[in-house]
Amino acid sequence: PVHPLWQSPLTIPGGTRQSPINIQWRDSVYDPFLKPLKISYDPTTCLHIWNNGYSFLVEFDDSTDRSIIVGGPLENQYRLKQFHFHWGAINEWGSEHTVDSKFYPAELHLVHWNAVVYPTFEEAVMEGNGLAVIGVFLKLGAQHEGLQTLVDALPAIKHK
Repeated sequence: PVHPLWQSPLTIPGGTRQSPINIQWRDSVYDPFLKPLKISYDPTTCLHIWNNGYSFLVEFDDSTDRSIIVGGPLENQYRLKQFHFHWGAINEWGSEHTVDSKFYPAELHLVHWNAVVYPTFEEAVMEGNGLAVIGVFLKLGAQHEGLQTLVDALPAIKHK
């Protein structure tokens, strides 16, 4: 099925590296040579949370290599720039991506950029190997302490 956000033919993205992506379990291939992805985040690099008019972002100081990911399929290390969420008006769907056409209530995106190859985030965005985004599907469940801290801060940024 087409994602609810892409119902109009005019808004359906084109290309082979575009969102949204439907991950098909039966077509997934295990790569025994893939190295583990190492995540190293320094919480003191968190700068601020802000409302961009349609969502909110939590932005990080990316001037040094204090919050990075390395390994997995990545040839270089990537610096954490920001994270944001995708969610819907109802619990049945909200994630940008799907697994076997199943939506999740929400999806977290941790956005990193290749500071080894590119001098700025803005330049990295334009290149095929410039960004590395970790997507995390979220389900409804018990209160999560870390997420609750973030939720508690949202009333302070009700407006852009």
